[in-house]
Amino acid sequence: MYPLKFQPILKEMIWGGQKIPQTLGLESSNEIQIGESFAISGLPSDLSIVSNGVFKGKNLVELIYEFKGELLGNKVYDEFLTKFPLLIKFIDANDNLSIQVHPNDIQAKMEHNSFGKTEMWYVMESDENASLIAGFSKKTTPSEFENYHASKRLMELMESHPTAEGDAYFIPAGKVHSIGKGNVIAEIQQTSDITYRIYDFDRTDKFGKSRELHHELALKAMNFTDDESGKVVYQSKANESVNIASCPYFTTNILQLDSKIVKDYSQLDSFVILMNVGGECVIKYNNQNLPLQKMEVALIPACITEIEIDTITKSKLIEVYI
Repeated sequence: MYPLKFQPILKEMIWGGQKIPQTLGLESSNEIQIGESFAISGLPSDLSIVSNGVFKGKNLVELIYEFKGELLGNKVYDEFLTKFPLLIKFIDANDNLSIQVHPNDIQAKMEHNSFGKTEMWYVMESDENASLIAGFSKKTTPSEFENYHASKRLMELMESHPTAEGDAYFIPAGKVHSIGKGNVIAEIQQTSDITYRIYDFDRTDKFGKSRELHHELALKAMNFTDDESGKVVYQSKANESVNIASCPYFTTNILQLDSKIVKDYSQLDSFVILMNVGGECVIKYNNQNLPLQKMEVALIPACITEIEIDTITKSKLIEVYI
């Protein structure tokens, strides 16, 4: 095995823009609003396809069937078998995303036979006056929420936070949230595509249709006492991994590089994902070079215990493992 790259899976969204295809150097019509790139996905409807090396053209699940713990790590394979446990995305919010919430594992299993959806965000770009919503403005109750919703005062219950490049937010299942216009986000989440829309700003798509809302399911999912932003305070250090978030589903670190480093992963028993959120670098392994530009992602199989990362320009990576 070797460090793997995958073909980006671009998603048209009502709130999307052109920053993702432009950054990746991909052709895209200006009339198509690209909101997301699935950089690594094990969703049956959106399986990632390898784009480099001898496994080029194979999908992620085929590789898991073939390599099992060598790819995932033995402990990860024992828990998830052939289901890749994380969904790795880049998001371009050219407009506000809906006010939404995600279910936890219990509700997602019962309602959809799926994993729940806990996630975290890293802000790659933030326009002037950009913001996001995370958590309620105050602790509330289901009945109070319903009153605000019915009287069209729902936004009074939402807590808005200004954003800047480098901000990070941890968004557990049950936290009400929305990514605001003008943000480009790197997102790490459980493998789930379940979103309950609460409010979509009364907008319609290009066909004049409103998107579906999921009021009753959202009521079951929401943590009404969550008035915390989820913003993570951290201090990055040059050429060192600094933790941003750790939970049962993933660990994420920020790695800011200005010189060549060697990473030792021998103690992890997990695959490692490296998301380039700024600059350019090269991953070196077994006399092979894998260039990584902004919005590109590499999957380091668990059987690879050491890699070298060399900078082309100063670069920032999000390091993800289980």
